[in-house]
Amino acid sequence: MNTKNNNSSKKMNPSARRKEVPKKEFKGQLAVILVRGVACRPHPIARTLEFLKLSRKNQCVVVANTPQNEGMVRKVKDYVTWGEITPETFQELVAKRGEEYLGRLTDSKEKYHYRYLEINGKKYKKYFSLNPPRKGFERKGIKVSFTVGGALGYRGAKINDLLKRMM
Repeated sequence: MNTKNNNSSKKMNPSARRKEVPKKEFKGQLAVILVRGVACRPHPIARTLEFLKLSRKNQCVVVANTPQNEGMVRKVKDYVTWGEITPETFQELVAKRGEEYLGRLTDSKEKYHYRYLEINGKKYKKYFSLNPPRKGFERKGIKVSFTVGGALGYRGAKINDLLKRMM
């Protein structure tokens, strides 16, 4: 008889042992608002905010809800607030606070195309400058997370209420 343990023939594929994790469905758009100021930020945070086109306090950008964008937003969670924006709020945001893009569309050699939003045939800048919110931010201020009563971090569909107060 074979006394040797024959485990080598029963090796499982490592991916077969992993639990199946349900994939999160990403759809719609995220509104991201820079709540805190721009001074004295660590370099990785500053670069991420630069990639998101957020350079001033109370600026808003609307980005696609993808894993890459959500990762960037989570990286700067201590400086911004974000949530899912409804199409009605987005249309109102464009109508009230959208600035028309008057710059060049390409460089002189037509190798680089500048980015802008095109809605109903009009070109708009990719960011929106907002007013401070009427009645202020939440009770605990801009240094505390939204879940604890502050203004920072993920706020889901309640971002629409904040945007309406800031328009």
